[in-house]
Amino acid sequence: MSTQTPILVTGASGFIAIHTIAQLLQKGYAVRGTLRSLAKEAEVREAISRLGQDPASALFVSANLNQDAGWREALENVATVLHIASPFPLDEPEDEDELIKPAVEGTLRVLRFAHEAGVKRVVQVSSNAAVSAGHTAENRTFTEADWSIVENKIGAYSKSKTLAERAAWEFIHGAENKNKMEMVAINPPFVLGPVPNKNYNTSSELIRTLLLGQTPGTARIKMAVVDVRDVATAIISAMEVEEANGKRFLVSAGELWLKEIADLLRAQYAPRGYKIPRLQIPSFVARIVARFDKKVALIINTLDWDYRLSSEQAEQILKWTHRTPQEAVLAMAESLMEQGIL
Repeated sequence: MSTQTPILVTGASGFIAIHTIAQLLQKGYAVRGTLRSLAKEAEVREAISRLGQDPASALFVSANLNQDAGWREALENVATVLHIASPFPLDEPEDEDELIKPAVEGTLRVLRFAHEAGVKRVVQVSSNAAVSAGHTAENRTFTEADWSIVENKIGAYSKSKTLAERAAWEFIHGAENKNKMEMVAINPPFVLGPVPNKNYNTSSELIRTLLLGQTPGTARIKMAVVDVRDVATAIISAMEVEEANGKRFLVSAGELWLKEIADLLRAQYAPRGYKIPRLQIPSFVARIVARFDKKVALIINTLDWDYRLSSEQAEQILKWTHRTPQEAVLAMAESLMEQGIL
């Protein structure tokens, strides 16, 4: 498929965005990407090249979620916006508004300027963090009908993703959306897969920590996982498939316990000298550690939580297929080694 009307990708230097841009270029789309600073442009182009695509036809412009400047120009002659930009920190911020404010206000800023520009459809990359957070007592299968409970202690990131997606749907269904601009939400869980450059993302920190043996063991925590390449495919399908309009799509490849991830990495990389932990830390010990360690405290609510995410809607409507969670784990590990990050 080919079109000269550019697709606008926000946050073009991000992990998911780089893979999405590479796939758009492969399909013949014209791409315009926003960057907070054009100082990152060369690095993004190099990463796209590393993924096997020629970035020459992609255009990059400066626009920041926190400011109006640049958005009107970025959206000129654009029919579709893939809104991928959103802060994802390694640590819990001192003030949750550091995350929530740019996520919510930035999303509304993009939607308002897109509406003004006559954009037909926005694909909002949300997260499973907007679906299942705060439900940790519920051992069940979650679907797009579920929303995270922000009143529970779910952490600033989950809260930011939930409030940003809610604000987006309110805009779409509200009086301000006079042009009946369309929206689709893509809700991936923990995104793994090949890292395209040395700016390794937050989700790769887990794989890095395990490979470097920086933790004595793994807590009893289950993680829903998806490969970044399959998230990019879902985003593009959400843009292309007419029936996707107005829907949310959970895109999960399946769930792995942390110990299963560690065992998988050990089987593959222990022969190369990597000391991946064998121990599973008892949950009562993890709870004690959480009192003194902020990183552990972030995930303590998910201890022993046994849940599933249903991707049935994405499979049916988007015709979405995916790699296995194991493939996503190993692809990330390999790429971290190739990039010299380990």
